[in-house]
Amino acid sequence: MAKRGFQTEESGRASGSPAFREEIVRRTLLFDFYGELLTEHQREVYDAVILQDLGYSEAAGDFGVSRQGIHDLVKRSTKQLTEYESKLHLVERFLKIRNEVTEIRALSGKDHFSPGDARAVTEICDRILGEL
Repeated sequence: MAKRGFQTEESGRASGSPAFREEIVRRTLLFDFYGELLTEHQREVYDAVILQDLGYSEAAGDFGVSRQGIHDLVKRSTKQLTEYESKLHLVERFLKIRNEVTEIRALSGKDHFSPGDARAVTEICDRILGEL
């Protein structure tokens, strides 16, 4: 079984680092938005390795292919998902809208909701509607 909490096999980054966690979130979002565009086999392997944190060696045994084959498939799938995002920008738009909704929530949760706050909420809503 692959060791967890030390380094990823692909990047060598420490798995507890903020950069590593950020990369996992990015890959998870890419898979959530574009995973259905991968082949069934790509989805299964990507899900096992990236989302379920199965090591390359374990996945190789489970799927009956070499460790290098799993590594290449994950790398190729990640590249494919990244290319979809570079063309469609769905994850980027989702994150932007999520941040704007968080702003609205913060403004609306104030004890004293001023006219300036109301204008700010309206502007944020307009930006969100413009994105949709």
